[in-house]
Amino acid sequence: MKIKLLAVGKTDDKNLNQLIELYQDRLKHYVKFEIEIIPDIKNAKNLSEAQQKEKEGELILSKLQNTDELILLDDKGKHYTSIEFSSFLQKKMNSGIKQLVLVIGGPYGFSDTVYKKANGKLSLSKMTFSHQMIRLFIVEQIYRGFTILRNEPYHHE
Repeated sequence: MKIKLLAVGKTDDKNLNQLIELYQDRLKHYVKFEIEIIPDIKNAKNLSEAQQKEKEGELILSKLQNTDELILLDDKGKHYTSIEFSSFLQKKMNSGIKQLVLVIGGPYGFSDTVYKKANGKLSLSKMTFSHQMIRLFIVEQIYRGFTILRNEPYHHE
C-alpha cells in the first residue's frame, strides 16, 4: 500500500517543512509515502466560501485514482489514539487497497462533492490547528503508527 497526503496550499514555514521532511524521510523504511501540494486558489479573496471549497474540491478530486481510498482530515471525523490509528493503518494495508489518500483541505474545509466521494473522516484533535501544522502532526502520527506495528521503541504507553 502507498500513502499519499494531499494538502491545499504550501507550507511557508521552513521550520515546519524541516520537521515534515524528517518524518517523511523516516517513513521510507515502512511504506511508500508522498506529499502532494495543491496550489492555493488564485484570487480566492474574490470568491465566496462555497466557491472556494468547490474549486479546491475539483482540484482534490482530479488528483485521485478510481481505486484510491479517500480519508478526509476533518474536525468532525473519527478520533483515534495512536495505537488505534496504527490498527487503522494495519486494516487498510490488509484490505488490499493500492493507495490510501489523506486530504487536508483549505481554510473552509471540503465541498459536498468531496465529502460524498470520501470513504471516511479522521480528526486529530477537538482543537483547531493551522493547516500547516496538521501536515506535521499527521506525518508524525503515520510514522508513530508504523513504529507501533513493528514494536519499535518510539511510542510509550
